[in-house]
Amino acid sequence: MINIFIAPTGVDSGLTTISLGLIQALDAQGLKVGFVKPVAPGYASSERSTYLARTVLHLNTPDPMHLNDVQQSISDGMLDRILEDAVALHAEVANDCDVVLIEGLAPDRSEPYTAKLNVEIAKALNADVLLVTSAEGQSTGQIRSDLKLQMGLFGGAKANIMGCLINKAGAPDIHGALPTAEDAPDELPAAGCTTAECETLALDGCPVLGVIPWQSDLLSPRTLDVARALNAQVINEGNIAERRVSRITLCARTLTHIIDLLRPGTLLVTPGDRNDIIVAAAMAAVNGTPLAGLLLTSDYRPDPQLDNLCQRAWQSGLPVLSVATDSFSTARALTHMDTHVPVDDTDRVHRIMTTVSQHLNTDAIMARIGAPHTPRLSPAAFRHQLVAKARADRRRIVLPEGEEPRTVQAAAICQSRGIADCILLGKRENIEQVARAQEITLPESLTIVDPDEVRSRYVAGMVELRRHKNLTEPMALAQLEDNVVLGTMMLAQDEVDGLVSGAVHTTANTIRPALQLIKTSADARLVSSVFFMGLPDQVLVYGDCAVNPDPQPEELADIAIQSAESAKAMGIPVRIAMLSYSTGESGTGADVEKVRAATALVREQRPDLVIDGPLQYDAATTASVARSKAPDSPVAGQATVLVFPDLNTGNTTYKAVQRSANVISIGPMLQGLAKPVNDLSRGALVEDIVYTIALTAIQSQQQKKG
Repeated sequence: MINIFIAPTGVDSGLTTISLGLIQALDAQGLKVGFVKPVAPGYASSERSTYLARTVLHLNTPDPMHLNDVQQSISDGMLDRILEDAVALHAEVANDCDVVLIEGLAPDRSEPYTAKLNVEIAKALNADVLLVTSAEGQSTGQIRSDLKLQMGLFGGAKANIMGCLINKAGAPDIHGALPTAEDAPDELPAAGCTTAECETLALDGCPVLGVIPWQSDLLSPRTLDVARALNAQVINEGNIAERRVSRITLCARTLTHIIDLLRPGTLLVTPGDRNDIIVAAAMAAVNGTPLAGLLLTSDYRPDPQLDNLCQRAWQSGLPVLSVATDSFSTARALTHMDTHVPVDDTDRVHRIMTTVSQHLNTDAIMARIGAPHTPRLSPAAFRHQLVAKARADRRRIVLPEGEEPRTVQAAAICQSRGIADCILLGKRENIEQVARAQEITLPESLTIVDPDEVRSRYVAGMVELRRHKNLTEPMALAQLEDNVVLGTMMLAQDEVDGLVSGAVHTTANTIRPALQLIKTSADARLVSSVFFMGLPDQVLVYGDCAVNPDPQPEELADIAIQSAESAKAMGIPVRIAMLSYSTGESGTGADVEKVRAATALVREQRPDLVIDGPLQYDAATTASVARSKAPDSPVAGQATVLVFPDLNTGNTTYKAVQRSANVISIGPMLQGLAKPVNDLSRGALVEDIVYTIALTAIQSQQQKKG
């Protein structure tokens, strides 16, 4: 095990997000990471790093010691006792970890001992030191001086300096937390060291292990945060917790000079009696522009008749707030909002963590740390692996819901990241309008296919495939009006490698054409599904939770084999638990016998698979329960593939785990089809669609190999 002490060189270095991003990066490499902050200025309830490590990363980390208490103990000559307590806190998280990150204290003029305390704790834990500095407003010379000073404090050439991370490279001076609509902060010159300058910075004994660029979108608060900061009254809630404020517009001009500023992420600040601005904002919202919100000042409320006129805009998700202060005072308060991430804004925390982890020199860090003792597949490692596998052999994935905003954004992401070559089915002008409204940049290589222009090509092929059902050409042409059917025909004729649908269609709409035109693979009895459940420490495979209501023993055995193959394809070790309400030979009844028979069939058909059943869920997944209920089982306590006896049990369990335990799930991934077709939840996020596209691409790769 290696200890890494993260030491900031100054205030506002972004220490919390650097720590969390580093944990995510190491986790993605298969390392089991522990985290501890031995001393903090506030108590556990207000200490951000510890709270976020627990709530976002689900790490079991102890409460830190309070800095005031520590300072008093040091004044009383009890430094050794403080260091012993720090070692004890470290010991609480160090068990079975490959790496433990220890977060130090930020320098504080009011607490002059903090730098020395960092040094003493790092020495007590025999930790390598990773320095974190901010490039905001700093020249390369100033950064180098700060780093040299910190190296000297930790022992100079004799210190165990691992290297340094430079945060906020290229940050401009935008004179406030939120830019105005006239500002383009990403285009402003850097007020300090640029990313390129930071990357070339050389310092003996302290290599640069990562440069994290400043990005304006990572500072964007939710409209909810604005409402909290201003103590605003919420007139229309809309998507107040999802919309983000990337810029503010103070509407003091005529309407014609405001129209160009009605862009995604804009918060319109206007007196509540400016009916023209209110109507313009409503029209923009109805036309699909996701404004951050409408903030009405001077304690004016919309006229009831105007409010009725704008109901469609309110229903589209546009938040409307009201404050008593005038527009100028309100705008001034907005530009001085606190930019720290609220602890309940997990989406922003995740995006910042991902940005940090993507800009670390992981190879250099891993070379310093060494390989993990026991490889493991964490949720972050699983997602990283999905993208890497998909990119290794790019597949063509058709998206029938090509005009749906989330699908357009996911396609643009997959295309630009090289995850897949996406084909959007839809009218080009409609797709481009969606992209403009959402400020999505469509890559030039992204393919857009107008269904009206190609539909007739597939009539003959569809008639041939459905000849046994007496399908005629007019009937085929009518069915091809459905873009899902059209996309399925493209897959049937090998023009694409996979299909993803379901953001606005039902599961039946996605699966039915596939069963009719693609059919099941030669070695499958039926089509089933799996979900990949990202628990804090590992990824589990749940099957079948979406398709088959009450599979018979032969079908349940087939689901188990399909799920095992899906797990193997995604790099998950296969240990199959056939679930029931009884473990081993203790129970009787038709449902238990079905599971017992299915387990025997899998053993007979695939003796190479590690399987056991019937097992109760806790016996399958919890080592302590397994020792008492199934001590001789090769699967109990360590199952990775969990096969449910019926759809009622599987779907209920998957949703309960997903919602109650705040688990990220990817799926359902359909299995058993001759070619990959996958369904989305209608509530799917853009990220969900991206990973489903990656899954589909990997399925295609596996089928081509087979």
